[in-house]
Amino acid sequence: MKNYFLPLLLVIVSFGYSQNDKNEEEVKQLKAVVHNAQTDQPMESVHVVNLNEVVGTITNEKGEFNIPAKVNDTLYFTFLGFKSQKVRVTNDMFKFKETKISLTELAYALEEVIVRPYSLTGYLEIDVKNLPLNNAFQYSISGLSVGYEAGSKNPSAVTKVLGAILNPADLLRNLFGKKPNQLRKLRQMKEDDQIRDLLASKFDRETLTELLQLEKVDIEDILNNCNYSKSFITTANDLQILDAISSCYEEYKVLNREK
Repeated sequence: MKNYFLPLLLVIVSFGYSQNDKNEEEVKQLKAVVHNAQTDQPMESVHVVNLNEVVGTITNEKGEFNIPAKVNDTLYFTFLGFKSQKVRVTNDMFKFKETKISLTELAYALEEVIVRPYSLTGYLEIDVKNLPLNNAFQYSISGLSVGYEAGSKNPSAVTKVLGAILNPADLLRNLFGKKPNQLRKLRQMKEDDQIRDLLASKFDRETLTELLQLEKVDIEDILNNCNYSKSFITTANDLQILDAISSCYEEYKVLNREK
């Protein structure tokens, strides 16, 4: 009985290891080239992000890039004035070194823009009153490492701050609780310089939705429930939005542990 048991155990263990090896694809360096679909010219400074590994890079003057990837990862390509594109990594992309990715240029119809310069009188007291103000107030509370961006209405600003601390929103609990894998990417995104540079130049939330696997409306709801003002939500760049979501998430985790 014992003589049969040991070989059978070895077979089961070896089968388990072979299955794990098949399931865990090796991360390798993927090299490819990005071209303009209309002109077939190589494109420099295209941002390339591996949505699965949460790493980014940019193309060189020849349109070439190298990025860590494995089979079935999704690469996200974005460049100003061109349609963003997602490409699934295949075995052939590793076998053939001249894989070419083509981006399509977007056609924008520019409407008439009227520039109205400020009419300055030369009197500081009068000119200061006439300049538009940013009413996105931000408050800090002793003992907390971050400030709270509390909206455009001064009388209710303090109430909003206290509400954010004492009453964590149910929406945050639902979103953060149901998306743990995506939200673990927050720290990785903040640590990757290429991704940070990309997000700092964008205002459309497109890259954030792809990386976090959240809808744009979810991002807005998160910030609303973290008591960020409409002014901040609509004018901040994607990197500022990422930092705001990250801060809100960290505060939510602290409050959730204390319950």
